[in-house]
Amino acid sequence: MTTDESRLAESLEQLSDVAAEAGLDPAAARDEGLRVAAALAEAVPGAAPAWAEVAHPGLTDVARINEAFFDAASSGRRWRGAPTDLLDALVASRHSLAAEYAEALTEVASSAVMLGTAPIWVIANASAASGAYLAAARLPSHGLPGLPGGPLGGVPGMGFGSPDTMRPNVPGPIDPRLLELVLPGSPGAQGDPDGVPTPGATATAAPAEPPAGPGKAAEPEKSVEELLAELDAMIGLARVKKEIHRQVALLSVEKMRTHAGLKAPKMSRHLIFVGNPGTGKTTVARLVGGIYKALGLLPTGQLVEVDRSELVAGYVGQTALKTAEVCAKATGGVLFIDEAYALTGDQYAEEAVNTLVKEMEDHREDLVVIVAGYPDPMVRFIAQNPGLASRFTTTIEFDDYSDDELLDILDSIATGSDYELTTEAHTHVRHILQATPRTSAFGNGRFSRNLFEQAVGRHAWRLKDATEPTRDELRLLTADDVTDQPDDAPAGAPAEPEGEAPVAPEATPEDPAALRADPDGPAGTDEAVSNEHDEQDDTSATEHEDTA
Repeated sequence: MTTDESRLAESLEQLSDVAAEAGLDPAAARDEGLRVAAALAEAVPGAAPAWAEVAHPGLTDVARINEAFFDAASSGRRWRGAPTDLLDALVASRHSLAAEYAEALTEVASSAVMLGTAPIWVIANASAASGAYLAAARLPSHGLPGLPGGPLGGVPGMGFGSPDTMRPNVPGPIDPRLLELVLPGSPGAQGDPDGVPTPGATATAAPAEPPAGPGKAAEPEKSVEELLAELDAMIGLARVKKEIHRQVALLSVEKMRTHAGLKAPKMSRHLIFVGNPGTGKTTVARLVGGIYKALGLLPTGQLVEVDRSELVAGYVGQTALKTAEVCAKATGGVLFIDEAYALTGDQYAEEAVNTLVKEMEDHREDLVVIVAGYPDPMVRFIAQNPGLASRFTTTIEFDDYSDDELLDILDSIATGSDYELTTEAHTHVRHILQATPRTSAFGNGRFSRNLFEQAVGRHAWRLKDATEPTRDELRLLTADDVTDQPDDAPAGAPAEPEGEAPVAPEATPEDPAALRADPDGPAGTDEAVSNEHDEQDDTSATEHEDTA
């Protein structure tokens, strides 16, 4: 085990020790820490095997290493910009060790980005995550401990303001009822995992919106027309918009016929979303939930987003309980299953699918399921079970974004963060887009988000010695900032990647990792191109994102 791997192991042990002292399950804390580490190190070259050396000692199969690493990263992305579940539990109970647990998480974040040669924008993301943990516990943010270059709190859009005073702490164990709400790996992330801004995004784990606090008015519910206007305002997605409008018309007429005392054919409300990563599938799924609620077809309309890891347990018999629990959280709204074809090929997946079909039947009036992924594997997934084939009758295809659309998305993200690209920067971005292969692992909207975050990192480094920069200097991103070549980086710092994450080595067609990456062969992960943020999206810009 190398020095960096030992450092991660030590930070995880420290996290587990704090959890045990606080009355939490040390194994659950270690699992949470491993997910945080994978999510933050996801785009770091060489991080996967180093992470696996700590998480799964003795595991040597490259395909299984990558699958475990990216599974953990996928389930941990929501903690890149928000406190983890166990930290939330400690903070909510005002436990005396909440601050110590938050500090232990920052050590995990620091260790994670040291697993390989991390670009500056990855370090900035890790610093933002650490700031979120410390802010939750009301501690001052000092950047990542032990990392060269000091705190990154001064980087625009990456820092945190002065913390509030430390909230009172009450020693003692966590209320078990609270832990039931924050089990590690529970579905429903705050924000979106695509890295593209989502106006009004809310946490998706709860079945309903929390009540408004004293003096705070509840946000008015949106009408069907307002939600369709949001859909129409999204960049690109012409075929998707047309199909969603058609679905709304069908369901609206069905409702009117029922009210008129006429027979109405029961239309299946479950949907299949197919397309490459970053093409807006999650955003559209959230809008579908809102539209169904506005039509009176769903009582709450919330979105609960999961993948295989949140449906399948480690033992036969437990999977059915785990899947049923997820469906219970989604009841009243939309259950969005990303990379649904991962639920094939073994008895655990079969058990999950059988349970899902039963839950869809038991809750046919108040549960909508949307499954998403690549086209060909989705066909095989639906064909595996007659219950799926009869319930999923509508497929919506999400096309890749064109270069113009990706540039529009980049401008939208920049505008939402008070940045602007110069004319020369626009020209250079077009050259980058033209030179980037559009494989199945291309990130689409996430690619634009990655370009933006990398540009912000270079922009911050370019202004590191500026004493009184002008307003334009603080907001304008130049061609040098968006270049795909290394420039004024810190000594020893690597060139930032061009937006695509490492692709895993080839896997056999039977390997689930192969299905979850490129159906034609390469076993990478479509999620690996996510930058993310994932919970730091600026909610003032237009939606253009997706997790699938």
